[in-house]
Amino acid sequence: MSLLRRRLNVFDLTLITIGSIIGSGIFKNPALVANRAHLPVLAIGCWVVGGAIALIGAFVFAELAERRPVNGGIYAYLRDAYHPVVAFVFGWTLLLIADTGGTAAAAVLFATYLTPLTGLQFDPHIVAVVTLAVLVGINCLGVRQGGNWQNTLVILKVTAILGLIAAGLFAHPTAGAAATLPGFGSNAALFGAFGVAMLPVLFAYNGFQGATYITGETVDPERTIPRGLIFGVLAVIVIYVLVNIGCLRVLGPAGLAATKVPAADVVSAAVGPIGARLIAIAIALSTLGFMSTRMLVAPRVYFQMAADGTFFKQIAWINPKTHVPTIAIIAEGLVAAIIALSGTFEQIVNWIVAPEWIFVVLAAGAIFIFRKRDGNAVKPAFRVPLHPFSTILLMVVLLAIFVTEVILVPLDTLYGTLVIVAGIIFYYAWRRFARAA
Repeated sequence: MSLLRRRLNVFDLTLITIGSIIGSGIFKNPALVANRAHLPVLAIGCWVVGGAIALIGAFVFAELAERRPVNGGIYAYLRDAYHPVVAFVFGWTLLLIADTGGTAAAAVLFATYLTPLTGLQFDPHIVAVVTLAVLVGINCLGVRQGGNWQNTLVILKVTAILGLIAAGLFAHPTAGAAATLPGFGSNAALFGAFGVAMLPVLFAYNGFQGATYITGETVDPERTIPRGLIFGVLAVIVIYVLVNIGCLRVLGPAGLAATKVPAADVVSAAVGPIGARLIAIAIALSTLGFMSTRMLVAPRVYFQMAADGTFFKQIAWINPKTHVPTIAIIAEGLVAAIIALSGTFEQIVNWIVAPEWIFVVLAAGAIFIFRKRDGNAVKPAFRVPLHPFSTILLMVVLLAIFVTEVILVPLDTLYGTLVIVAGIIFYYAWRRFARAA
């Protein structure tokens, strides 16, 4: 019998969803989107459309969570819809690259901002590893302790972003705010610009599925997880759109497209030179909150893999005092630390994006399988609006991102492919060994 304790409520799941999505991208991506979209209405449109795609994703995983309220989230959906090897490879990829890589990238970014903020000269990689170790320690104290810490960081992060929004909505526009960028000569060019601008937008919305991983420690998961997913994604959409409206208002489309530090420029326009330092604090808080969220949810997947007998049984050990999968949490921190020591922020991001999206696509496809398999025996209170069209749209968009990543960074995405192939080999070797034993 599992010793996991159900202690997370709708408020926790909403903040976990926000924390899973909002990292550092919103502080930089508005400039990249403006550079590609040129027109303010097109740039804002990208963030609205991206939010709609993320909301469809929340709807899909809300129905999945209600139909299958079992621990492990995507892992369990893939296991029950397809085959245990698909679920195992997802968890394997999550541990070796997808989730730990995202955590490591956030740790490296956090370390680069912490040094100038404190004035202390430390190796950023060492700071990243120490930060990961602290987060491991906090999450090993218990799911409530880890959840409270995560909630505190997300609230601080959102407060900092609200400050950025206030600066954008009330600061006096800069001298170059009226400057415009050239339009597009044809509808084809306009459509192409929209497609390219959507890539950083969709990257910024990634993470809407993360809260499902912690189903086993959620109170009344059939109701709590769908609400947490939807409330969290709606909050992120509002935040992202308001940030971009503020950036365009203060800097203008040309100024926003030209800057590398849009958030710092906006806050500086409101409060002066101290703005850059305030944004550095906000980014540090944001990345720390993102790491904390991932450290809270992902180890529950590795725990479930071990509980199913497809991974080392020690990973399924639950501390009888804290009621958390301690070894799984340590494994997450250890692998993240190794990745943080091995690459730069940009390289790590390239490693993780393609493998992560492909499994989200497969999980979304599980809706079709479960609906057919369940028939009238299961009647969830929540169903994906406009299914199958909305679900197919989500899958097509995410597949397009996967293909684009393969084209743009083939060598980095090759690493993810090798991890997936190694996972398949490991799974069948493990089964053969288990039968022989």
